[in-house]
Amino acid sequence: MEHLNYVRVGTSYLKISHKPLSSGDTMKILLPWNIETITRDHGKDIAAKIPKYDGWCIVPEHINYQKEIRGYLNRYEEISHKPQSGTCHETKNFLKHIFGEQYELGLDYIQLLYHRPTQVLPVLCLVSKERESGKTTFLNYLKLIFEGNMTYNSNSDFRSNFNIDWLNKLIIAVDEVLLDRKEDSERIKNLSTARSFKAEAKGQDKFEVEFFGKFILCSNNEENFIIIDPLEIRYWVRKISPIPTKDPYLLTKLKEEIPFFLQFLCSRVLTTSNKTRMWFTAEQISTAALRKIKSQFVNKVELELYEIIKGIMESKEIDELCFTNSNIKNLLERSGFRISRTGVRNIIEGNWQLKQHPNASNYTCYQYDMSGFLLEHQEKGRYYRISKTELNEIFVALLT
Repeated sequence: MEHLNYVRVGTSYLKISHKPLSSGDTMKILLPWNIETITRDHGKDIAAKIPKYDGWCIVPEHINYQKEIRGYLNRYEEISHKPQSGTCHETKNFLKHIFGEQYELGLDYIQLLYHRPTQVLPVLCLVSKERESGKTTFLNYLKLIFEGNMTYNSNSDFRSNFNIDWLNKLIIAVDEVLLDRKEDSERIKNLSTARSFKAEAKGQDKFEVEFFGKFILCSNNEENFIIIDPLEIRYWVRKISPIPTKDPYLLTKLKEEIPFFLQFLCSRVLTTSNKTRMWFTAEQISTAALRKIKSQFVNKVELELYEIIKGIMESKEIDELCFTNSNIKNLLERSGFRISRTGVRNIIEGNWQLKQHPNASNYTCYQYDMSGFLLEHQEKGRYYRISKTELNEIFVALLT
């Protein structure tokens, strides 16, 4: 029926078209189409037969998908694959290669994408210096599963203000990523846990949309493709080794097993439970690759402060140290770090989570004289107190 090739959303007519791809497949797209052209091609009577919707909605679902919801057309696309009984050995072996010792967590991740598409998940990063590791194949495989609900972004696409083309996608993948600006990492961090976001298109005012996208980043740079703060818990970074045996038909085999793999996910019980807003705990997704990246961006001031306090404790053989904001500022400036009182407070209270004594009280202050000798004297003020155990925990947090 020809009229099904068109829809009216609000007052706008759209043509449902299937754009050919180089792979031989097609991609469904909606093209703006005016009513005059439609009636010229099909006659005036067709206008009454075209399905009409009040507007758009975005409701991600794979099991019980609905195209129309209360008079609104669902912009989220129905995937074509349906679960079927069968074996998926190639798929399991490939995912074991990608997720290694975290294989079950990897299955949980994909299962949550399929069964709970609105669940917030960590930013998955696949890194490897070596070629033919399977990173791009993994992205292509997910694209085959989730089809139009996954998109590829370039670094420039992600930095662009115009984001309407990817804000309604389940997966936003960036291959060969290099987002090494602080604002890049802040944007991904904020979006990875956001429930809504301002959409922007050329020539249109911004408007708010629901956001449920998951970011997957791939890079040949294992150390600094993105800035990850030492205390950040939203990234899952895996170093991928080269595939031992090259198979030019691997992706074709994976595609053939998709219905069987979906059936496997439908019958599988998750090995994890929802412990955080991103489902997985920081401990579950901690890897050596993540720690390696974090070590590149450890705050040098914090490390210096840790070394100063540790040195005082060891020199005076004490298990806890009291200090004020001014004491720390003086100690850091002696080591060549110019920092404001606000900067000191951000580290002590913001990053280290230490609380100031409620009242001005006497405490032992330690400072170095001009000759480098460590002196102690009594002062009065609203001081902070840190124990040796707390200091060690902070150091571990800086590097993990």
